[in-house]
Amino acid sequence: MFSLVKVAGKARAVLNGAPVLTGATQKLTNRGTLNWEQTGVSWSRLMSGKSFNVPPSAEFVARVSGIATMCKLPFQETADGLDAAFVGVPIDTGTSNRPGTRFGPRHIRAESAMIRLYNGWTRAAPYESIKVADLGDVNVNLFDLKQSCRIIRETYQKIVATGCIPLTLGGDHTIAYPILQAVAERHGPVGLIHVDAHADTSDMILGEKIGHGTPFRRCVDEGLLDCKRVVQIGLRGSGYCPDNYEWSRAQGFRVVEVVECWHKSLVPLMEEVRSQMGSGPVYLSFDIDSLDPAFAPGTGTPEIAGLTPVQGLEIIRGCRGLNLVGCDLVEVSPPYDTTGNTALLGANLLFEMLCVLPNVKYY
Repeated sequence: MFSLVKVAGKARAVLNGAPVLTGATQKLTNRGTLNWEQTGVSWSRLMSGKSFNVPPSAEFVARVSGIATMCKLPFQETADGLDAAFVGVPIDTGTSNRPGTRFGPRHIRAESAMIRLYNGWTRAAPYESIKVADLGDVNVNLFDLKQSCRIIRETYQKIVATGCIPLTLGGDHTIAYPILQAVAERHGPVGLIHVDAHADTSDMILGEKIGHGTPFRRCVDEGLLDCKRVVQIGLRGSGYCPDNYEWSRAQGFRVVEVVECWHKSLVPLMEEVRSQMGSGPVYLSFDIDSLDPAFAPGTGTPEIAGLTPVQGLEIIRGCRGLNLVGCDLVEVSPPYDTTGNTALLGANLLFEMLCVLPNVKYY
């Protein structure tokens, strides 16, 4: 356990009984925002008087130590008292091509040990603003996709009922459907920013209505989306008909095909998207295969000529100021991710999502 003792007026951090830091304070206290009343990794902040969960710094605690939670945050059984929470949904039963996304949450968490406390470019300070923890994984049934969707929906109903914003580690894209069922039950029809190589609006695949190619069709069927506030970014690849996105456009979705994104910054696009979304509730769904497979090869249905990681950051950072009520990062398939770079990308994109949630402080 990571704890703190005072020795001759100086602070000393202790990990499992062994001192790991001697000095007046850690660098964070120089901002005047922390005191050293600490239990585990929850520090009391002088600026607000509230207690927030703060990951241990890799300056003093080895990244490879401890149980692998997202960003080395504490694990919590329920969402009670949290402003936001990371949740894993380890499933690939809805996958149509290469499997393996059931291992996505585990590998994303492992790679997230690299992520520090502050966003170096945007200067976001999520751990000084909102209380965050890792809720672990939804216990899905890998043999029954429909039952898994029910389990996911019921789990997220409990999470969002507390006012907590879920940040989901997928898992294949099927999971967006039951998550949005729970989110829309609380907030009403939501706007959607969907970043993906594929529209995921098929009606049926191999005779089944539920799979990773159908979630947003099912969401429209059930009235979960405010269709005038839906944008799909990065779509590309071969299709089953001459206009693969005709159905999306017919619902009122804005479709931004990847060719519209090549060789340019997406900052202007996101200014338009923010205007489209307005002040209503918004859900962000980010499929890792939206990125070019040169950057993110570890996914089940890769398509060439995709977005760059820089453009992915521009999209997420462009969501700052929106009323985000949930986010997901899906389709990381570790068996095809030999370097770990896809999971590393996924972990960083999830941290960026955390940084643009409502009420996050910026320096």
